[in-house]
Amino acid sequence: MGFGLFVPEFRTAFGLSSATVGVVSSLGFLGMFAGLVIAQILLVRRGPGAPVLLGLLFATAGMALVAAAPNLPILALGVFFAASSAGFAWTPFNDAVHRKIPDRDRPTALSDISTGTSVGIVIAGLAAFLLVVTDLSWRSCWLAFAVAAACALLGNRMALRDVEKAQRTGSQTHPSAVLRADAVPLFAIAFVFGIVSANYISFAAGHVLDSGGVPGLPAAATPPLLFVFYGLFGLAGLLAGLAKDRIGLPWLLRLLMLAGALSAIVIAKAPAQWAGLLTSAALQGLYVMMTSAVLAFWSERLFPAFPAMGFTAALLSAAAGSVLGPVLAGFVVESFGSGAMFLGTAALPVLTAVVLRDRHVRERPDRGTLCGRA
Repeated sequence: MGFGLFVPEFRTAFGLSSATVGVVSSLGFLGMFAGLVIAQILLVRRGPGAPVLLGLLFATAGMALVAAAPNLPILALGVFFAASSAGFAWTPFNDAVHRKIPDRDRPTALSDISTGTSVGIVIAGLAAFLLVVTDLSWRSCWLAFAVAAACALLGNRMALRDVEKAQRTGSQTHPSAVLRADAVPLFAIAFVFGIVSANYISFAAGHVLDSGGVPGLPAAATPPLLFVFYGLFGLAGLLAGLAKDRIGLPWLLRLLMLAGALSAIVIAKAPAQWAGLLTSAALQGLYVMMTSAVLAFWSERLFPAFPAMGFTAALLSAAAGSVLGPVLAGFVVESFGSGAMFLGTAALPVLTAVVLRDRHVRERPDRGTLCGRA
C-alpha cells in the first residue's frame, strides 16, 4: 500500500518507468508470498506469536530501508521486506481466532482483523498529504512508518504471549489437505482479487497525478486523498459478515467483483474529477477490505480442521495474482497507457461475477473431507 501511495515520489527520486514500478510492486508481493509460506511453517512449529513478531521485525527493517534508500536496488529490497510482513502476520491471526474466539463470533473477529488495514491506509494517506502541504521529505514519512511498525511489534509481543501452539496431526498439516475440488472457487476468486487490487494499488496514484489531479487541489495532493478515501470506505469490511448473512455468500461475491471492476473503470475514465476519484477510491476500498474478510471467514469455514493452512492457501492464490498483475500491467501501461490497463483489469472481475454459480460457493466441506480427502 505504501509503495503505491508514494509511487509519484519514487518515480521522481529514482527515475522509475511504469514497467519498473510494476516490477518493484510485484517484487513486494513476492515478499508477501514468501512470508506466507514461512509463516505456515513457523505457525505449526512455534505457534502464532513467532511469525507475527518476525513479520513486524521485517516491516520495521523494510520501511527503514526504504526511508534510507540511496538507489533503486535498496528501495526494492526495502519494499520486499516490508511487504513480506503481511504474509508473516496475517494467517497466524486466523489460527489464533479459530482457537480463542467462539464460533458465532469468528466472522466478525476475522473481518475486524482484515479491515484494520483500512485505518493504517488512512493514516498513511494523511501522512502523505501532510508531506505535500509542508514540503516534508517522503523519507520522513517512511521513517515514521518504521517507528509505527516497531511499536506494533512491542504491542503484539504482549498480546500474543499467551496464545499457545495448536496441536495438529500429520494429515491435517500436510499441504495436500487443502487441494480439494470444492476449494477451487475460493482460490480462483482470490487470484482475481490479487490481480485487481495489486494493479490498483500500484498504478492508481500515478494515474491520477498524471491526469492533473482534481479541481481545487494541488495535483500532488490527489494521490494521498485517493488513499484516504480508499481507507475510509474500506471500513465497510467490518460489515462483511453481516452482509453475507443478509444476502448470502454467492451474491456478496458477485457484488464485490462488480465493485472492483467498476472502481477500475471509473479511475480509467474520470481520474481528474471529484466524483470519479471518490467513487473509484470508495469502491476499491470496499472491494479490497470486504473481499479480504470474505476470504478469511470463507476459508475458515471450508477448512475447519486447519483454518490457518486453508487461509494461507487462499492468500497464496491472491499473492500469486498480485505478483503477476503489476509486472504485466506495467508493460501494458508503457504500450497502451494507464486507462487501457485499468479497463483490461476490470474485465477479470466482471468475467468472474458472470461465471460464478451458487453451487461453486460452499462454506462447509462434505462429510469425510475434514482430513483433506476429495
